[in-house]
Amino acid sequence: MKKLFVLFSIVSVLVFSVTPAMSAVTLVYAEVNPLDTIVGHIATTFKEAVEKLSNGDIKIDIQAGGVLGTEAQILDGMLGGGDTVDIMRISAFALSSYGCQKAMLLSIPYTFVSREHFWKFANSELAAEFLAEPNQIGLPLRGICYGEEGFRHFFFKEAVAGLKDLKGKKIRVSEDPIMTGMVRDLQASPTVVNFTELYSALQTGVTDGAEQPAANYKSNAFQEVAPYLLLDGHTLGAVQIIIADSGWAKLNDQQRAWIIEAGKIVQKANQEYSAAAEEKVINELKAAGVHVVDVENKAEWVEACQPTIKANTSSQADLYKKIVDLQ
Repeated sequence: MKKLFVLFSIVSVLVFSVTPAMSAVTLVYAEVNPLDTIVGHIATTFKEAVEKLSNGDIKIDIQAGGVLGTEAQILDGMLGGGDTVDIMRISAFALSSYGCQKAMLLSIPYTFVSREHFWKFANSELAAEFLAEPNQIGLPLRGICYGEEGFRHFFFKEAVAGLKDLKGKKIRVSEDPIMTGMVRDLQASPTVVNFTELYSALQTGVTDGAEQPAANYKSNAFQEVAPYLLLDGHTLGAVQIIIADSGWAKLNDQQRAWIIEAGKIVQKANQEYSAAAEEKVINELKAAGVHVVDVENKAEWVEACQPTIKANTSSQADLYKKIVDLQ
């Protein structure tokens, strides 16, 4: 009897020591930018929050720097049922080409007049409605939280002092109709180039300029080939973290709750972090010799972009007005 008790005790210890490891889940998180950017900070904050909340029951494996492909390639894979990536950080408007009409409104030029304006939206019930849109229209993913990577600005190989200097310049765009329309409105020539090829495209003259948040501009060393930064702030780089249904299915109810709670932590941390991080980057760029021009009066820019603004908001005019009115 004593031997049976000892044997039972040994088996029990083995079972209970193995169970936590067996129940642990690893989720792959994709980020196309390096970890020393604002969106990289979002990734590491999310990882830390999830792993702390779950006491290691969920592990987040961050694959940064575009090692898994471009944003579009990764998103296509997730939507196509691939299981390489469970979670990724995307530009908020990225889902607009997959039928998410609400998401499109977040990339309309000069919508958010300040960070405070954006965060009023991001912390509102309206934002929750936007995050739910992908799953509601049948896409195999769902939004977790919002964040921002700073205002997006133009940068060029040669000196640009104002709006008139953009005329005829080849400006890199992704395959996005709003960005393409905005560049045309500004009398420039939209040129589609993959982000991973942008450095060489600037270097060789395939494109004269591009646009990115300042942190991404610096982290990707674009100042080496395009040292003229024009702070026009045409859009705020609104982003969101999304999880594929295949990743969501790996989690039990408690684990899903931890993921959602981590999203809230990330959103709050990003709100507190991004403004100071962007200011620090711009000061570092100035100190390094980058020619930085601040656009103080954006009225003529806003007026020039009216064709694209109106064309892409008219079908959702009431909803767009709700966003604008939050300022």
